[in-house]
Amino acid sequence: MTRVATIPLQATLSGAIQRSQQNLAASQLQLATEKKVNDYAGLGLDAVRTLSARSMLATQESYKTSIGRVSTTLSLYQANLEQIDTSLSDLREELFSAVGTGNSPGLQDIVEDAFADMRNALNAREGGVPLFAGSQTSATPFLPKSLNETVGLEAADAFANDDVRQSTRAGDGVDVEYGIGASDVGASLIPAFRALAEAGPFGDTLTDAQKQAITDALDLLDAGITEVRSVNAKNGRKQAHIETLGERAQDRVDLLTGVIGSVEDADLGQVAIDITQRQTILQASYSVFAQLNQMSLANYLK
Repeated sequence: MTRVATIPLQATLSGAIQRSQQNLAASQLQLATEKKVNDYAGLGLDAVRTLSARSMLATQESYKTSIGRVSTTLSLYQANLEQIDTSLSDLREELFSAVGTGNSPGLQDIVEDAFADMRNALNAREGGVPLFAGSQTSATPFLPKSLNETVGLEAADAFANDDVRQSTRAGDGVDVEYGIGASDVGASLIPAFRALAEAGPFGDTLTDAQKQAITDALDLLDAGITEVRSVNAKNGRKQAHIETLGERAQDRVDLLTGVIGSVEDADLGQVAIDITQRQTILQASYSVFAQLNQMSLANYLK
């Protein structure tokens, strides 16, 4: 005689409901974390590949950070060099005008202001550290505090920087050396300012001796401006090189991020579909289970 019973069917449906709940919970977790799994064990054979990619990604991101820091420093060099160039170019025009007309009202102040601009630029700091000091960061690299202190001053005695340059790792096996010393910029300018200081102070009109001294100083100033522009051009080439290395690092970061994402990241569109389907299955299981519980053999014996 065949036995009629609902308990085995209830047990089967209960197990199915539990599996549906687990599947739905897994999909909801994927939606919340946007990850396929919560640990590397869940990745199986892809775990080794992902760990390797993450290690390379961390390395490339460190290169990118270093490159960004160097790029900022090079931009500060550029800003200060351009400040010196602009100030000296303006001074040059004023000196030409004074020599041509013989009139020099305010010329002394203009010369002193140009010297102060150069001094402030060469003693500029980044994070409290002098930019143009090399490794001698405990003191300002440009020593004269006023135009008068250049009288009789040798160019080499005007600077406290050294020739040590910083270096950063910008790629696998790629080290970039960078930095500019104050003497690289100002050594050719000290003779020009010394000549102007020794010819001054300038009144409202120039003497013949002062005109000749300014003419001589203009030749020295032209040489100094040329040197400033040469240093700035080298800094610009370094900036272009750093920018290229930064783009390469970013390309590698994007590539490795994509590799990791292809293994770890969940397809949120598919996850949403799975959640809808699993909710429907679970609701159907609940309905069937409820109907089964209401079934009784007595209903069929009447």
